[in-house]
Amino acid sequence: MLTQIINARVLTPQGWLKDGSVIIRDNKILEVTNCDLAVIGAEIIDAKGMAVVPGGIEMHVHGGGGRDFQEGEEEAFRTAVAAHAKHGTTSIYPTLSSSTVPMIEKAIATCEKLMAEPNSPILGLHLEGHYLNRNKAGAQMPEWIKNPDPNEYIPIVENSKCLARWDAAPELPGALQFGKYCASKGILPSIAHTCAEYSDVCAAFDAGFTHVTHFYNAMPGFHNKREYKYEGTVESVYLIDDMTIECVADGIHVPPTILRMAYKIKGVERMALITDALAVAAADDNAQAFDARVVIEDGVCKLSDRSALAGSIATTDRLIRVAVQQAEIPLEDAVRMCSETPAHIMNCYDRKGSLSRGKDADIMILDSNLNVRCVWQMGKIIENTLF
Repeated sequence: MLTQIINARVLTPQGWLKDGSVIIRDNKILEVTNCDLAVIGAEIIDAKGMAVVPGGIEMHVHGGGGRDFQEGEEEAFRTAVAAHAKHGTTSIYPTLSSSTVPMIEKAIATCEKLMAEPNSPILGLHLEGHYLNRNKAGAQMPEWIKNPDPNEYIPIVENSKCLARWDAAPELPGALQFGKYCASKGILPSIAHTCAEYSDVCAAFDAGFTHVTHFYNAMPGFHNKREYKYEGTVESVYLIDDMTIECVADGIHVPPTILRMAYKIKGVERMALITDALAVAAADDNAQAFDARVVIEDGVCKLSDRSALAGSIATTDRLIRVAVQQAEIPLEDAVRMCSETPAHIMNCYDRKGSLSRGKDADIMILDSNLNVRCVWQMGKIIENTLF
């Protein structure tokens, strides 16, 4: 099947094409051009001058549509993935917060089954924990948090074909060994829920922890110990040029001013935008979080005692709107931080993350208010309000 999107403002790796055209054959991008003459035999989609951009790659998301990936059920995975797809997420890394080993094994089995399906939007599984610092646990289940245990994580990794990322606090005993092991297996170790200071972060980076989970959240900044001052995880990460970060760009987890500062310091190439969304994202008003301790208030998820945020209700399109409209980040960079940068971080840029010839046809159309008007996932329209 041949499809041609015409009359579009197309974002390419080289910049914007005015009056551009994107030609799709089956599940691949056949051509991106500034000539929008109709191709014989193609179904024509008129973008009406709107922005045609790469689909979002969500590398940290716990659920949506009323379901949580922590359930491990096939229906939960499918429901959450479909809910986010309508908002521009065309590739996804389902994320589990701190879980028991049986929960992890169940999610791995489901993830591997769905990844084996043709044109699956699921690219791998992300484990956020349970090797975290209890003092920065946030909304993680404290009874499941522990130090890295090779007798536990090695069998999980060896028996899995889908693990793409595993987070940990690098200051914990055994964490550096854990990071080196994950990196040797092609699994991205990421710093998370941590009290790490500069020496810890440097050691972690050398061990393979090249990425940082929900930057600014569940980690210290500049602080005092009695009369002396110390750098926190935040400043330490800024000082390591090649360390990448992700920020929850819902306008709440990280204030727009701080979001803009992180963008100015790290740059678009080393900063990704994530939702960290829970089951209540892209769901009806009756949906509840998987964790009974969580409430929804002020447009965000919180622990019921208000001691910590507990994830967002955001979707990819909201990330872009917050970045552009509140943090004053250029649209092209906001989109790149939702697509190109995650693709580089997760090592899938050869097929995802940009509108380029030969890449997967993962595309969304945004109107002038940055609302999603059409979404293609692997060449198939899954959301369309253009006509």
